[in-house]
Amino acid sequence: MQIRQVTPRYSVSPQIAPEDLPVLRDQGFTTVICNRPDEENPAELQSDRMADAAKAAGLEFVVLPLTHQTMTPENIQRQNDVVNASVGPVLAYCASGTRCTVIWSLARAAEGVPADDILQTAAEAGYDLSGLRPRLEHR
Repeated sequence: MQIRQVTPRYSVSPQIAPEDLPVLRDQGFTTVICNRPDEENPAELQSDRMADAAKAAGLEFVVLPLTHQTMTPENIQRQNDVVNASVGPVLAYCASGTRCTVIWSLARAAEGVPADDILQTAAEAGYDLSGLRPRLEHR
């Protein structure tokens, strides 16, 4: 696993496997968000299997598949609500961690956080979202 901490409560990762979920629990995560659509994954990594493995590990598991078309204000708010409601740190995953970082960034912009601050935090986590600046500034 390549976990990248964005904030103390929110980390992102490329695709994880069912056997990673007990490790995540042991690292202190309490909630896992799957931002990867099932169409991108083989059967053993699809959300239903991951949800079963998360439950067995004692983790909350939320499925919110994201694409460019589904990065809507409603989904941005839904992801933000899940993070805020979690009793502990959250790990969100997708193919590379980028979508998970983008949705975090858009939620911060909706809260009025300056684009420069958002982009710097994302860069410190290893994600160059400079192409997102116009959307962050538009919010």
